[in-house]
Amino acid sequence: MLHLRLIVPPDRTDAVVRLIERTVGTTHLVVLPGAARDPVGDLVLCDVAREAGDELLHEIRALKVDQDGSIAGENIDFSLSKRADAAEEEAPGEAADAVIWEQLTEATHEESTLSITYAAFMILATMIAACGVVLDNAVLIVGAMAVGPEFGPLAGVCTAVVRRHGRLAVRSLSALLIGFAAAIAATTVFSLGMDALDLFSVEQLDGERPNTSFIWQPDPFSFVVAVLAGVAGVLSLTSSKSGALVGVAISVTTVPAGANAAVALSYGQFGQMWGSIEQLLLNLLGIMLAGVLTLYAQKLLWRTQRGHWVRPTKL
Repeated sequence: MLHLRLIVPPDRTDAVVRLIERTVGTTHLVVLPGAARDPVGDLVLCDVAREAGDELLHEIRALKVDQDGSIAGENIDFSLSKRADAAEEEAPGEAADAVIWEQLTEATHEESTLSITYAAFMILATMIAACGVVLDNAVLIVGAMAVGPEFGPLAGVCTAVVRRHGRLAVRSLSALLIGFAAAIAATTVFSLGMDALDLFSVEQLDGERPNTSFIWQPDPFSFVVAVLAGVAGVLSLTSSKSGALVGVAISVTTVPAGANAAVALSYGQFGQMWGSIEQLLLNLLGIMLAGVLTLYAQKLLWRTQRGHWVRPTKL
């Protein structure tokens, strides 16, 4: 379930309370008149089943509570209440299938912001992958995939397209493109330094690499895997099953492809470099296309559920 904390202007409190009372899947309603000081208003608390959360938030925002007051929500990890159990059973659908669009937008906004931490993770992941490429070490490649933070901006782009959120799209694409550009540039310098220390060599890059040669040799399976990973990644975000993102992270070769491009560039191996870039772009395209289509499918599914969230009026 979700716990909502609302600061409501007094002139809209009755309307908000009526919305909550009429929405299937709500319980534990608390109203504290005049409790809020900044902004001034009434404090309204309630719990709502995830299945009904998005519709309720949509109706509350229509009253401009987010503009003149405040709307905050959090997942409830632990609750012992027969009323809560009854509310979840009453709400149509399954909690795991519910999409809280406002929550998704906020989460992707945070994960897709270009920051020092994001850039550091991207650069470190690409450098780890570079070591894996040169050593033909699959363990290092998997580790780099798990460390890479690129799925956040990818999910941000998908969400922005479906929600028609221009600023989120620009922010996500900027983080994605600048992050990869910085990582490839830094890893090229890193590769040159490792070569100077006799830790990297062009012979290692050009030699037989049965575990990592696929990184710069894209084929139809590369796109298929990217599409499947994109669907899984979006589902993990919308269903709050974030643990599945680790599996998604090690299913695609975005960061390793960038690393292979950087190492190949440092040695002037332009064939490998362009093959790696093609692999990178193919994976990014597949993930974003699958993510957008998945979100549209979920949006269509839940749109058909509208009208089921209102309790029948008692006569």
